Amino acid sequence: MITFFKTILIILLVYYGLKIILKLAAPYIMKYFSKKLAARFGANFGNMTPPNTSPEKEGEITIDKTPNAKKPSNTVGEYVDYEELE
Repeated sequence: MITFFKTILIILLVYYGLKIILKLAAPYIMKYFSKKLAARFGANFGNMTPPNTSPEKEGEITIDKTPNAKKPSNTVGEYVDYEELE
């Protein structure tokens, strides 16, 4: 019977100990992950070129258009109107 109470006491001590430690460490963990995400987010924007820098001369017009591909029709069948009979 004493081992049962000893086990329960150990489980409670571990639970409350982790709860207190995580409460104290949470700000540092959040700061670490926010810096990591900010660095990753900033790296993605570092590779982009500004939209105003183009190799074409000012006033030159270019049109980039892809040809329209035929889309398959999604119609299953023909709609038929009906009247209710008595």
